Amino acid sequence: MSAFIHFFRDDYSEGCHPNILRALEETALIQQIGYGRDDYSIEARAAIAKLIPGYDADIHFVSGGTQANLVVIAAALKPYQSVVAAQTGHINGHEAGAIEATGHRVEIVDTTDGKVTVDRLEPLVAQLGNANSTQPKMVYLSNTTELGTVYSKVELTALSAFCRTQGWYLFLDGARLPAALTAAGNDLTLADIGALTDAFSIGGTKNGGLFGEVLVMVHPELRSGFGYHLKQRGALLAKGRVLGLQFRELFRDNLIFELAGHANAQAQIMAQALEKLGYPFLVPPCSNQLFPILPKWVIDKLAEKYLFHVWQPIDREHAAIRLVTSWATTEAVCTQFIRELMSV
Repeated sequence: MSAFIHFFRDDYSEGCHPNILRALEETALIQQIGYGRDDYSIEARAAIAKLIPGYDADIHFVSGGTQANLVVIAAALKPYQSVVAAQTGHINGHEAGAIEATGHRVEIVDTTDGKVTVDRLEPLVAQLGNANSTQPKMVYLSNTTELGTVYSKVELTALSAFCRTQGWYLFLDGARLPAALTAAGNDLTLADIGALTDAFSIGGTKNGGLFGEVLVMVHPELRSGFGYHLKQRGALLAKGRVLGLQFRELFRDNLIFELAGHANAQAQIMAQALEKLGYPFLVPPCSNQLFPILPKWVIDKLAEKYLFHVWQPIDREHAAIRLVTSWATTEAVCTQFIRELMSV
């Protein structure tokens, strides 16, 4: 792997922001109470709560995104109930059947841009009350989506209204939520997310942390007894201080959003250059994930020096690749990638 100039495979190949390492070293010998009751976790919760004023939300820290999704969905649903997701949703294609392993079906709706829409959900209403069918009870979204697209306030408001009419929970996977909230054209705030969803997460793993996700439980039914589910699923860390300290640092002076904005900006440098070279995109670029469509021979040449995903074939001669920038990606490496692309 050392032969690669740079990894564009994901946004968690680097370790973490220096502020976190510094804080971990400075506090290493300070004793703290365990299981998320430490001073650092309390400070982090307070900082996050300020961004969603008016909600008596429960805020928890867990180790990763799959664990966050599994615990929330398993805690929310009865054995015969299902969760609805886009076919590209992380719980469908990237978590080794973690949700199904808890006994809950993932119902899939097709999308072209990674977004769930009300018109895709409406046909599932016919299953309600039919004892021969699983009963949809939760809608799962990710923002940004797995295709790097971003929900607008109008879109999320429509989904929220539909779910509340049906009595369904709305859960937003925010593994890349900081990237969504700092994307060009975004009109949502964290307060909006709190108002329109029943539970959501905020990623640390993909936003400058060593690891970890924030879980924000808004709906009273989901908050009730949730701590027991965390413990039962192995999500309650004795050294919760390690998670709390990271998010204290990430939410200090809005660092997490600064880092996400940087990742988005570096991606846009590459997107603009790709557009000038005449390459189309699978979906319009707006965040730190890009999906340019390139000739396969060009992809093979780039793959000699850069690590990235070949996302999907387009035709016999072309495929879409995924390029992901991170909080640590420099403009110099983006520029170098473009130079390499121009020279193949």
